[in-house]
Amino acid sequence: MANRRAPADAGPAVVALPARFLTPEDIAAMFGVPLETVYQWRRKHTGPPGFRVGRHLRYHPDAVAHWVADQSREAA
Repeated sequence: MANRRAPADAGPAVVALPARFLTPEDIAAMFGVPLETVYQWRRKHTGPPGFRVGRHLRYHPDAVAHWVADQSREAA
């Protein structure tokens, strides 16, 4: 055990993933809009950024929070 490295020597820090990624249904419920609106935002590149996992669309909670903050600043 004398040769064990301290965690700081292990290289770059690993960012913890969120408890779960959000689905389009989650986004629609959060903003009180129809599910089709979420898909239109995606097609028009006006909504929160999403990514594909296979054929499934997912949203990172931090990216959604950042998008909301941007929308709030633009509205002010």
